[in-house]
Amino acid sequence: MKQIILLLLSLILPTTVMAQEIDSGDTAWLLTSTALVLFMTLPGLALFYSGLVRAKNVLSVLMQCFSIAAAASIVWIVVGYSISLTPGSSPFIGGLSMVMLNGLSVNSVSGTVPESVFIMFQMTFAIITPALIIGGFAERMKFSAMLAFSMSWLLLVYAPVCYWVWGGGWLAQMGFRDFAGGAVVHVNAGVAALVAAMVLGRRRGFPDRPMPPHNLPTTVAGAGMLWVGWFGFNAGSALTAGGEAGMAMLVTHIGASGGCLAWMAMEWIKFGKPSVLGIVTGMVAGLGTITPASGFVGPAGALLIGLTAGVVCFWSTQFIKRKLRIDDSLDVFPVHGVGGIVGLLMLAFLSNRLGGLGLDEGVTAMHQFGVQLIGVAATIAWCGAISLVLLKAIDGIIGLRVDADDETEGLDITLHEESGYNL
Repeated sequence: MKQIILLLLSLILPTTVMAQEIDSGDTAWLLTSTALVLFMTLPGLALFYSGLVRAKNVLSVLMQCFSIAAAASIVWIVVGYSISLTPGSSPFIGGLSMVMLNGLSVNSVSGTVPESVFIMFQMTFAIITPALIIGGFAERMKFSAMLAFSMSWLLLVYAPVCYWVWGGGWLAQMGFRDFAGGAVVHVNAGVAALVAAMVLGRRRGFPDRPMPPHNLPTTVAGAGMLWVGWFGFNAGSALTAGGEAGMAMLVTHIGASGGCLAWMAMEWIKFGKPSVLGIVTGMVAGLGTITPASGFVGPAGALLIGLTAGVVCFWSTQFIKRKLRIDDSLDVFPVHGVGGIVGLLMLAFLSNRLGGLGLDEGVTAMHQFGVQLIGVAATIAWCGAISLVLLKAIDGIIGLRVDADDETEGLDITLHEESGYNL
């Protein structure tokens, strides 16, 4: 009789525990957020970037976004998730306990959601981060080199920094705050794009020859998708469907709006007319800057962050391209990198002010600022150094840049034997 009772309990208890631990509302919200974040890359970022390049390279950018989405997904399930977000013996990198998602089942739980949903949600972040870097080397990198760099970078740069911040690594242990990816996504992508732009060199004709976007309506459509998808990016990072997600969504929208208006004002003052390209770029700057702070600041703080983003990122773009003449083709570093840094540092002071949600008990704003500064510096140093080594190694093995004739003809034809427009 005892054995029969134990057998019945073994069959009943797993279901009971799962029912108690999994919250259907949290699960539904995270499923929705996962779709929204993937929507940011495909089609949002793909359309945003493809409209910004010249007509002869539109398909190359779309191809890069799609191929990264597919390849990063496989890398993530094979080893990426395990070394990014599972416990390891070191504070610098996760363990190997979930290689090939070993042990995952329908009963696996992470917090109040199925672990499969959490894995998929985090996968979308691992997809969009290397996709953002495309903007730094657009119109001149070999497709094979792009794939080799993006996937090796995902494992050697993104995964360690993700573990430091979100996996319980050394930055998390210090109290570093990054709600939805200021360091993990935006600073990482911005620094890598800047390094890539400098290693590859300028596009032929830059900066003397005008290289305007070939299709601004496509860019605006992609920007709109980014704005909507970003709600999954930030509010989804609450991992629950409660008040924290609601506040993160509200401040995300406020930050984007502030970034739009501030960038537009800067253009109006400097050039006499506001541009469509400017207002959508300001939106992305506002979104990138509010991202690390979205779970910590209130509406007034978010407005200040958004307005600051529009001004600082505008002048950073002017400085990088006009003064330094670095051809970060689609302004990844001055928008995402600088924006991420600004948001990470500002949250230290705004978490306790203007309706912020507060700092940890006993932590002062200056102490938090010091921790944030360490996290920013560590991310820049690690990403910059490893990105440089990877680019140099790949250049020595297969070469990074297409030859001059191929670049002049356009990557659509020379790399993919296709044309975006048959006119």
